[in-house]
Amino acid sequence: MSAQAPSRTQVVRPAGAGHETLYVLLVSLLILALAASVVLLRGERDDQQPIASHQIDARRDLSAAEQGIYTDLRVAFDEIQLMRDEAAAVPSVTMLAEEGLPPFVVDAGSQSRGAHQWAWLPLGAYLGRSQAPQVAGSFLLILPGDGSAEADVWLRRDSAAMAPDDLGQAALIAAGWQQVVSHYDAGVTRQHRH
Repeated sequence: MSAQAPSRTQVVRPAGAGHETLYVLLVSLLILALAASVVLLRGERDDQQPIASHQIDARRDLSAAEQGIYTDLRVAFDEIQLMRDEAAAVPSVTMLAEEGLPPFVVDAGSQSRGAHQWAWLPLGAYLGRSQAPQVAGSFLLILPGDGSAEADVWLRRDSAAMAPDDLGQAALIAAGWQQVVSHYDAGVTRQHRH
């Protein structure tokens, strides 16, 4: 006869859920505190770069029509540089219009933004006289002497925008022109440093 071993039942109790919940809560609070301190220390500030009295900010001080023309001029400058390098001469306003390059081309968009009449000034600039100064002022796109520098854009908002005799900064300021500048700060773009 074989003897049977008494059967045993072993009860396994669950681990204390209270301790695990406490640890998860503490780790979560630690992560939140660390994230909050990083945001506070590295948060972006609304530091506006000061501009000179003869300058206006392209983002804040231009009307919608003027911002459009300013943007077109910045893009056109790159194309003008390419055309100038290829032909070894500055392209005429007619050539730029034939290429369909805004703001030199006459279309519905240019008409609604002041109907500017563009002319090349032998001093080294394109002058766009506004036919509707209440919509957008007159623009002056000054090309740099060498191909590496940036173009200079100036604005005059009255109807008396005549071709300047001198493209020097002091002469333009005295004639009532304002330099359009773009400052890209924390309010506009985020700088990613790698």
